[in-house]
Amino acid sequence: MKSYLILHNIRSTHNVGSIFRTADASGISKIFLTGYTPTPNDRFGREVGAISKTALGAEKNIPWEYFSRITSLIKKIKKEGVEIIGVEQSKESIDYKKININKKDTVFIFGNEVRGISKKILEQCNLIAEIPMKGKKESLNVSVSVGIILYRVLNI
Repeated sequence: MKSYLILHNIRSTHNVGSIFRTADASGISKIFLTGYTPTPNDRFGREVGAISKTALGAEKNIPWEYFSRITSLIKKIKKEGVEIIGVEQSKESIDYKKININKKDTVFIFGNEVRGISKKILEQCNLIAEIPMKGKKESLNVSVSVGIILYRVLNI
């Protein structure tokens, strides 16, 4: 069973670096970066310092691929039979503790730090999961959410 991440329109290089580090620690097979999510290398192939500083080398251990359009990636993944789980607060979401990936290849989509994942993208997911909030804040930092989801769902 393989697990993947899609990071869609994440704006912070620090969040991307932190997610690479958590993905490496939790055994993620590959990270897909979409939209305006920064990549570990700039368009000239140079290392992006803020990502490498936060990732501590994990960006060199985890294969990654960039897609400008997430819809192209989702079509490709669906053809391969990969289960798509969007992590977002939604009327259709279930508590993340109830996710059962059934030994199936799975991709988790995480979206923008402020706007999250669009409704159009959520409609393409097999499942939408959320982390319940008990305090006054409505959400967690995206890199923290990735860690919670991966360590719980992948039973690490």
